[in-house]
Order: sequence, then C-alpha cells, then structure tokens
Amino acid sequence: MTDYLESLDHMFAVWNSTHEAEQDRLAIAALEHNIQFVDPRHNIVGRDAFLRMVRETQAEHPGLRYGRSCEPQMQNNHCRYHWSIHHGDKEVMTGFDVTEVTDAGKIMKVIGFFGELDRSESASG
Repeated sequence: MTDYLESLDHMFAVWNSTHEAEQDRLAIAALEHNIQFVDPRHNIVGRDAFLRMVRETQAEHPGLRYGRSCEPQMQNNHCRYHWSIHHGDKEVMTGFDVTEVTDAGKIMKVIGFFGELDRSESASG
C-alpha cells in the first residue's frame, strides 16, 4: 500500500488551505472521487461535495487550523487517529476519525466523531 499518511496529510491540508486550486490539487491526490465523509454535522459523498463542505465550513469559521494530534494506527485498510482544531493558540475542538483507504492509499471513507469518549461510564449498559 502506498503511504496512506501522505493522503491524510493532504486531506488536512485541504482544510487548512484557502486557495481553491490548491484545495482541488490536494483533494485529487488524497481522496477517491466517491469519498464518503460522515461526522455529526455532515454525510456527504463525492470529492466535489467534500470540497464544498470544506469551503462552507471555512466561510462559517474562518481562521481555524486542522491537524492530527497523534500518530495514526493502521490495520488492514483502516486507520484511526485523534485530531484537533485550533484558532491561533487555542484548541477549540477535538475528536477522532476512522478512515478507510484503498490499496493505493487514497482515502475512500472518513467517519468522524467530535470530542472524547467518556471512559467513566460502564460499557455494560
């Protein structure tokens, strides 16, 4: 498998770039054309829909910086990692993703969660 970390870095770079041509180039390099992106606010399919989502989010919340906050763990074609969003020096949101990549390392699915899991609650229900 091609280095999936490069695809992850490119995907975060899309979020951090404000230049449409650069966003397009990075998205083509990192994302399958039919990428599915799901988080508590979105459920989209397709690279164009992903780019629209990023640009709408940037317009709504300008000046944010997105990035991984740990090294990803990979198993088979799935990886998980924590991420954080900053405005200047202030962390404004955290969460984690589970991402599926192709054998070539391109991202085909992102399932994102906001915040941290509460470890104090019983898992037995």
